[in-house]
Amino acid sequence: MRARTAIAAMTAAAILMPAAAAQGAETTSAPPPDDRFQKVTLNDNPGEPMDLAVLPDSRVLHTTRKGEIWLHDPKTGLNTLAADLDVYQHDEEGLQSIALSPGFGKGSKKDDWVYLYYSPPLDTPIDDPSTPGVNEGDAPFTGAPEDFEPFEGLIRLSRFRFTGATVDLRTEQRILDVPVDRGICCHVGGDIVFDAKGDLYLSTGDDTNPFFSDGYTPIDERADRNPAFDAQRSSGNTNDLRGKILRISPRDNGSYAIPSGNLFRRGTPGTRPEIYAMGLRNPFRIELNRSNGDLYVADYSPDARNADPARGPAGTGKWTVIRKAGNYGWPYCATARLPYTDYDFATGTSGAAFGCAAPVNESPHNTGRRELPPVVQPDVWYSYGQSAEFPQLGTGGIGPMAGPAYDFDQRDTRGRDAVGWPRHYDGVPLFYEWTRDYVKAFHRGGRIEDVLPSFVFDNPMDMEFGPDGALYVLEYGDGFFQENPDAQLARIDYIGNTGNHTPVPAAAASVTAGQAPLTVQFTGAGTTDADGDRLRYAWDFDADGRVDSRSPEAAFTFTENGLYNATLRVSDPSGRSASTSVRIVVGNDTPVVEILRPAEGDPFAFGDVVEFEVRVTDDQPVDCARVTVDYILGHDDHGHPQTTARGCTGSIQTTEPGGHDPENDDLTGVFVAGYTDPGTGGLPELTGTDQVVLQPTR
Repeated sequence: MRARTAIAAMTAAAILMPAAAAQGAETTSAPPPDDRFQKVTLNDNPGEPMDLAVLPDSRVLHTTRKGEIWLHDPKTGLNTLAADLDVYQHDEEGLQSIALSPGFGKGSKKDDWVYLYYSPPLDTPIDDPSTPGVNEGDAPFTGAPEDFEPFEGLIRLSRFRFTGATVDLRTEQRILDVPVDRGICCHVGGDIVFDAKGDLYLSTGDDTNPFFSDGYTPIDERADRNPAFDAQRSSGNTNDLRGKILRISPRDNGSYAIPSGNLFRRGTPGTRPEIYAMGLRNPFRIELNRSNGDLYVADYSPDARNADPARGPAGTGKWTVIRKAGNYGWPYCATARLPYTDYDFATGTSGAAFGCAAPVNESPHNTGRRELPPVVQPDVWYSYGQSAEFPQLGTGGIGPMAGPAYDFDQRDTRGRDAVGWPRHYDGVPLFYEWTRDYVKAFHRGGRIEDVLPSFVFDNPMDMEFGPDGALYVLEYGDGFFQENPDAQLARIDYIGNTGNHTPVPAAAASVTAGQAPLTVQFTGAGTTDADGDRLRYAWDFDADGRVDSRSPEAAFTFTENGLYNATLRVSDPSGRSASTSVRIVVGNDTPVVEILRPAEGDPFAFGDVVEFEVRVTDDQPVDCARVTVDYILGHDDHGHPQTTARGCTGSIQTTEPGGHDPENDDLTGVFVAGYTDPGTGGLPELTGTDQVVLQPTR
């Protein structure tokens, strides 16, 4: 047994060696100590954060699922709304990813294009608040094709011009539509990256419901079943764009060409030429090393805790480097060495294990080729327990995220204000785990190293290195499909060259919205400086460019309606400074949302119909049609959205959590109510939320 384990570990190291190869010489020296780094919060009210992009001038754009694009300006500390898209929202759909054109703001081919991957509303049914007993926005689980047709939707890849501080939505150029089945969960995320030649890579999820497959492979072929229960129609389909990495060459007019080297040649019957890699379940984060062309891909797994000879392997997360087109196996194989077992959902009987060397797609939902390419083995794979091959990954949930590789530039480490990371990380891809709250470095030779283990990475959602060499991180926080208390946009600087930390400002207000005259108590409590320097404070409450107070605590009365960004700048004796701001809306009150039913502690079992009642208090007339109630299956520290209802009263049909054991797994029923008022007098909309978590009866 020890011999087999040793051989497996040696094989894993050999696989990882070329995958994580750096451009420079490999170093075995210890990483710089954590106290040579600092984490600076840039936006601690980021909405439900999804994705980020750092501009060449170190401003940062980040997206929220509900359609917002926020812009952080490091010079002022302000966070302003750069755009607000109208998006379809049900389960995981909304605004997903953002990326900058390779020529954005630099070089001879300088441009100003911002790429977005989002769900346009279309005419997809949504819940009608006037019928509280029915949710018209939920697609039926069974029926005929005409019953499913209204929920046929798409997620769109488009690009828009960035004009100074806003994304101009009027300039949209539509590039590519990915068809999806709406009104039913899950895996519709996507990520966008570019290579050095300007080719665009888009990852897409399998758009398949995982909750009725006992945590194994969802391949339900029954004739009356919603096709969304069969991943063979998407990931395993050579003629479908879902569950893939797509690679295209955007043109100046918004169209695209197909680069050479994709999985199928243009014109091959039963295929889409955009496909670069197939057989992926939920490749939520991908990154590309432009120095050597390596594409880093992380792929989520289903939730079976244990292997079952009648069904297949336990949940297996994966990370791999893709250098040429290939098939990564889903839904037939977890890896090239871990096949699933064919399973008949109509009879409940198991057949033979799928052949990973030559998989065959015989699903009636398949519109592509029957014979599929052989399955490629990933570079790293792991399950819930400790991996024999990669024990450094630890234990816990499975939420793999492919991080960036650092491109070291000596110029980023020079000067008093330098924040660039050190050469130790040059060319080394980062790997981060959404459920385990850590970051690892995958060094050449199979060495996996902790990255800043004393730092908090609270459900890291996205990260990339900026033009200044600092690492920018978007954290989701603990919670479900809303702005969580610990969510933030942050920057991690290396200050090892000077040893002097930049102060980390913190600003809070007694109220953030209300009617004029509005007196607000401001505090800089929580501001820190790791060096213990004596700090100077400067408040500009009304954004007129003049300092209103130099005290850590101050009050200000706003006498006119408007939107104000009250800014605090903190400086140390060396001149290092940082700013943060608090948004104050004068003339509009934040709605107060309360879930009256259900209440914490109410009896609840999966499969129940749960009646809800929501009370909203606001200074404007309340429109119950604007109230949303999301039902989320909570699992450990993450959640799977199941449905969205609308109205102040109504009911939600909960479902049995297939693949989970309600008796032993950490499962909850989460209900999140939200209300966004329409704004008034040119002031922005304001949102209030409330949440109830029900523990299922045993």
